[in-house]
Amino acid sequence: MNNKARSVLQIIDEQVKRWEILRREKKEEPGIPVITISREPGSGGRLVAEGIAERLGLDLFHREVIQRMAESTDISTRVLETLDEKGLSVLEDLISELVSERHLWPDQYLKHLMKVIGTIGKHGRAVIVGRGASFILPREGRFSVRIVAPLEVRVQNVARTFNVSVEEARRRVIRTDSERRAFTRKYFYADIADPMNYDLVINTWQLSIDGAVAAVIGAVERQKA
Repeated sequence: MNNKARSVLQIIDEQVKRWEILRREKKEEPGIPVITISREPGSGGRLVAEGIAERLGLDLFHREVIQRMAESTDISTRVLETLDEKGLSVLEDLISELVSERHLWPDQYLKHLMKVIGTIGKHGRAVIVGRGASFILPREGRFSVRIVAPLEVRVQNVARTFNVSVEEARRRVIRTDSERRAFTRKYFYADIADPMNYDLVINTWQLSIDGAVAAVIGAVERQKA
């Protein structure tokens, strides 16, 4: 197992243990909805998510963590076990309603994905990056954000971040864009780029990462008021 895989598994293990403690102590931490971050590749969405989580003291779930949780039956089962009976019942109702409303035909992966993201939603106080979280969690339980930037800006960002040529960066951006669009169409019959699917859309060409973080936090706090 490589270092990256170990680190993802360690993150999951630590998170599940925190949830297990909260369940045993019957503690709830309400107040801030789950914030979902959808992002164009190279737009800085990952950095925005990290900044939000750090400033608000929220749990951060990157795409890689969610993916690993949903791919493993053992892990997704352990995640579900952090909910009490009432939480499990609410989650089952949520998934049933989602499948009915969107006319979904979920395969095994999507079933696990909905359970994992639904569990995070029940625990709350989290930032979720990618994996269609904004299409799974009910509107009243999350604040959804889309981070975008012009193609040329994103290509330059990727070339600089990964130290690759502009041509290679362009290929990576276009390929990842296509994969994310296909994922959302396949599983949720939705257009990932449609601004109507989000509560807030931020262009990081016009706004710095810090400015984007502040904008999201300000919008979330106004929503709570």
